[in-house]
Amino acid sequence: MPSTPQRPAPTPSGLSDAAAEDLALYREKFRRRLPESLDELRGPTQGVVELPLHMAWSGMTSYDLGKPRQRMGLYRTVLHEGLRDDLPRYLDRDLLLQLWPVLRTLVGRSVRTVWEDAFPQLAFHTRAAA
Repeated sequence: MPSTPQRPAPTPSGLSDAAAEDLALYREKFRRRLPESLDELRGPTQGVVELPLHMAWSGMTSYDLGKPRQRMGLYRTVLHEGLRDDLPRYLDRDLLLQLWPVLRTLVGRSVRTVWEDAFPQLAFHTRAAA
């Protein structure tokens, strides 16, 4: 788990107890996959990346990092579908920080919340880019 203190993400008001529990379990799924540090993310920054089917089960499997839309699609897919060992293999720290201000709007709220809670530099980088 990341070395930063973990606090449960706030639960949206108005949810039933069962829905709030489901949301907490969903967020925990993503939290368990996080690297200890963004420095562990040393994936490719150029070339074509082929994703295994457990991540690219419903769409593209090949992404050209030289094409901005494909690069963003790769990162979105890996953040949502990647397992703990996949994140360092397919994501790059500097590229994630660069993409985050836009990428955070393309990923689900749970993914965004978990990553920004664990790595405040992502949220800070977003504010600095604005």
